Amino acid sequence: MQRPTLDVPACVKSLIKKFSQEEMTNPPRAVYRYSYKGNTVYFVPAICCDFYSDLFDDHCNLLGHPDGGIMGKGDGKVPDFFDKRTDPYLIWKDIRK
Repeated sequence: MQRPTLDVPACVKSLIKKFSQEEMTNPPRAVYRYSYKGNTVYFVPAICCDFYSDLFDDHCNLLGHPDGGIMGKGDGKVPDFFDKRTDPYLIWKDIRK
């Protein structure tokens, strides 16, 4: 289900617009908002296989890659993200056919 993007930072809206203009991926691109260590963050799951997922702060600064990569464990910069994240909210998912 597509969610409104009115309550997200402009940089996240810009990221969503960029994804919308790219070729569709399998699995489809998605952007989630979470609370993490008292901050609002935006999580973009990996698009496939050995790719990294991305975790951004509310200014679209890359905090790290929580998972993905050859070993599947990300880059080690946010190793506790999956354990400490709360308040999941799907901001956007590519629903093109």
